[in-house]
Amino acid sequence: MDHGGWYDLISKDKAFMWIEDIILVSAMGPPGGGRSRITARLQRHYNLITYTNLGKESISMIFNKIVKLFLGGFSDEITANLEKIVESTQKVYNGVETNLKPTPAKSHYTFNLRDMSKIFQGVCAADKKTMLSKVDLIRLWIHENQRVFGDRMISEEDKEKLAGLYLKESETSFSLTKGEIFETDRIVFGDFFNGIDGDNRPYIYINDLPKMV
Repeated sequence: MDHGGWYDLISKDKAFMWIEDIILVSAMGPPGGGRSRITARLQRHYNLITYTNLGKESISMIFNKIVKLFLGGFSDEITANLEKIVESTQKVYNGVETNLKPTPAKSHYTFNLRDMSKIFQGVCAADKKTMLSKVDLIRLWIHENQRVFGDRMISEEDKEKLAGLYLKESETSFSLTKGEIFETDRIVFGDFFNGIDGDNRPYIYINDLPKMV
């Protein structure tokens, strides 16, 4: 990039190979969590385009529209709690980002809006025939938090911190205790339990874990 090409070290004459009419487009996240800072020597070749993080109101507007589009036809008890799901997801995300920061031993503890969108992607995969009550919705929401965040935790202590975040939201925002939510040791959802092939594979709550195994 500095000199417009490089020498062909394989050829005998070591001819210089010029690179012409090439536009380089690059993308990166902010430094940290294993990402190095880009040197000024490299940056000077680029026109930098950046954007600030979305605010809470913008995030709420985006994901409220998404969940209402997919789950708007569900029961009244489900639709009445959709906005709370969006708000609670942001609180859990903020808690994870604040309390579970990356360290040399946990360099993969880097979370962004893509992770939040994965939670809503799972919630929006709910099956209308089996998702009937508020507790059904919260079980699915907890499962998606465990799948997106919990699966990346490397210790039981971190998993307990995550559980504390979503159980606190379950109680304060939805008035549901841990005992009301957890019928079994684990909450598991899947689209494989009924053995249906093709596209008709409902994403359902599996309350019989021994049968699943």
